[in-house]
Amino acid sequence: MPSAEPSATVYRGRFAPSPTGPLHFGSLIAAVGSYLRARERSGAWLVRIDDLDRPRQTPGAVDDILSTLEAFGLCWDESPVYQSLRDEAYQAALDGLIEGDRAYPCGCSRREVAAVASRGPAGLIYPGTCRNGLPAGRRARSWRVCTAGAEITVEDRLQAALRCDLAREIGDFIVRRGDGLFAYHLACVVDDAASGITEVVRGSDLLWSTPPQMLLQRLLGLPTPGYLHLPVAVNDQGHKLSKQTFAAPLQRDRAAEQLTAALTFLGQNPPGALHRAPPAEVLEWAREHWRWRAVPNRAEVPETAVKPAE
Repeated sequence: MPSAEPSATVYRGRFAPSPTGPLHFGSLIAAVGSYLRARERSGAWLVRIDDLDRPRQTPGAVDDILSTLEAFGLCWDESPVYQSLRDEAYQAALDGLIEGDRAYPCGCSRREVAAVASRGPAGLIYPGTCRNGLPAGRRARSWRVCTAGAEITVEDRLQAALRCDLAREIGDFIVRRGDGLFAYHLACVVDDAASGITEVVRGSDLLWSTPPQMLLQRLLGLPTPGYLHLPVAVNDQGHKLSKQTFAAPLQRDRAAEQLTAALTFLGQNPPGALHRAPPAEVLEWAREHWRWRAVPNRAEVPETAVKPAE
């Protein structure tokens, strides 16, 4: 069963896009869902730019993302956070894991892991080759967290509870990559804690990212926020809408139409006339009528099943 509504507290939510291209309909679902959840709880809605992976960043994408959010009426409450500026905080967290004997150096390349690893729900399961020390003649490439004995239960607000034996289903995951960049799990946990995030609202494609992140919270002594994983839009081939699947960018001159489509996708049933209204009016209706329990708890929903209200 989905978890119960949290007790009263100062709510802080966030939207964390990666600047690898323009926002698309799948991005809008996460933005609208997290924004309305924060407004429902009379809380703050933050924007964090997840620009850890510098080589994949598209020039101009950050400005385009922020201006698109503004054009859609999705205004954040505090200055955006940029992960590319926070390496010092991530290094401090990694140092803590190393000092606590929970992170170890790994000399395996991605190709070597792929040759012997089995596949789990979150990708390849690292077989623990370097857990007990680097093999002779190998140098450290990355840093991994030891997951031995770690069992995590994610009590999601919307999706069914997820129980995960990390060593068996995910394996020892990377916290610092071979190219020196910090990994998503570590940065996400450190930044959520630093921003005081009380609930993470994001797509269900990241549901299996939650167990390793909860383990890191436990190991680093950080608070664990609530989680609400929204359904993700998929194309006709069943692939999640993304930049990799050539999802169409949002169109600012169709902001109201696309906002109402996102609301429909999220089970909110906006009136048809709203798709011709100013974006601010669409969001005003949405804030007044938002019901998170009406959001479908299916992990994936075809984009073609959702059409703007006529």
